[in-house]
Amino acid sequence: MITGDNELTAHAIAEQLGIKRVLAEVLPDQKEAEVRKLQKEGKKVAMVGDGINDAPALAVADIGIAMGTGTDVAIEAADITLVNKDLRSVTSAILLSKKTMRVIKLNLFWAFGYNAILIPIAAGALYPMYGVLFNPIWASMAMALVLFRWCLIPCDYEKLA
Repeated sequence: MITGDNELTAHAIAEQLGIKRVLAEVLPDQKEAEVRKLQKEGKKVAMVGDGINDAPALAVADIGIAMGTGTDVAIEAADITLVNKDLRSVTSAILLSKKTMRVIKLNLFWAFGYNAILIPIAAGALYPMYGVLFNPIWASMAMALVLFRWCLIPCDYEKLA
């Protein structure tokens, strides 16, 4: 945890959250340097901030998360902007992004399968051996059905709230 707050407050909050590495009373330019140092150690860095003093660190972090109640500079510098000031929303945003990536990967998998199998069949790959032609309209309907199915993956949005 990197914070501009005093040492005592920072360690009390870090202890409650189970954070072991704490840097307190850090100036804005030092926050950016600390983020870069963590990245040089091979770590992925997510920075959460809300003020103008957080903007440089938000910009260089692997994922910059601005609180929607923060300054315009912080919001511009971040990759993600949360619309409230509740830090628990960071966890919800991460869970939602993981579910989104899952849907994207599944859609890519099924689209690849469709393209590898049904497009050649629609183009007449079975005709020389079997005399079978597959109407391209049916192929396009098959793709729409496959992708439609994977877009309906259930998501428990109430758990994300």
